[in-house]
Amino acid sequence: MKRLALLAALALTLTGCVQTVSLRPAEFAVDPLCAQVMVDAPSDVAELPIRETNAQGTLAWGSPAAVLLRCGVPEPDPTATLPCYEVGGVFWLVDDAGSPNYVYTTYGRSPATEVILNRDLVAPAPALLDVSRAVAATTATSSCTEVADTLE
Repeated sequence: MKRLALLAALALTLTGCVQTVSLRPAEFAVDPLCAQVMVDAPSDVAELPIRETNAQGTLAWGSPAAVLLRCGVPEPDPTATLPCYEVGGVFWLVDDAGSPNYVYTTYGRSPATEVILNRDLVAPAPALLDVSRAVAATTATSSCTEVADTLE
C-alpha cells in the first residue's frame, strides 16, 4: 500500500512538471470546423506527444513544444508569393522568415490553419503529414497554382 501511494505521488509530481502551453486563439477559432480539427487531431505528431494548451482552437506537441497549431487564422491572400507544398492532400504556404520557427498556413481551406514548427526540434514532413489528416476536416475552397513539392 505504501508503495502504491508513493507511485501515485510520483505520477502527480511528474504530471505537474509539464506545463500548459500558452497560445493566443486565432480570430476565427470558434468556427465549428476548428472544433472538428481539434477532435480529429492525433495524440502524437512526428512521435511528439500532445500537450495541453490554454486557448480555443489550439494544439501543441512536444516538450519543449516543437509543433504549435492554431485553427481559424485569416485565409492567406490568393496572391501570396510564399512557396506552396501539398502535404496529405492539403496545400500549405511556408514562411521561413522566423527560422528556425517556420510558419505553415493552409491555402485554399476554410477556416485556415497555421502550424508553427521549430525545425531544430522536428522535421516538417512527418509533422505536416500527421497534422494534415486533421486539417482535412476543413472545407477545400481552392488550390495552389504552383506547388514546390508534394508529400503523401
